[in-house]
Amino acid sequence: MKRKHAPHLFGLWLEIGIVIYKPSRWARGIGTRALQMWSGYLFEQMPIVRVGLTTWSGNERMMRAAAKVGFQIEARLRKCRIVLGEYYDSIRMGMLREEWDQMCAIRADRNVNN
Repeated sequence: MKRKHAPHLFGLWLEIGIVIYKPSRWARGIGTRALQMWSGYLFEQMPIVRVGLTTWSGNERMMRAAAKVGFQIEARLRKCRIVLGEYYDSIRMGMLREEWDQMCAIRADRNVNN
């Protein structure tokens, strides 16, 4: 007998991530825009309450891009990643639907007043 999964049994949140391979494309706002568009799509098209991502403390550009979009640091797991022999923290960031809605309302208000 197959069981049907009821939507109310799931937490209704997703983890996302981006990769920009070419260094020549870094520091151009592409990551920030991609996170903004992807988060917006998920909140607008799905009944989720949270979008999250995980990065590492050595990836300062990703942390800044996520913060610009509205993600907040939710957890820091200390010294759990090793890159080139050096320990780094794992950084968990997230944004709730109501925070996304509030940011959209602020943006809409700015557009009306300009």
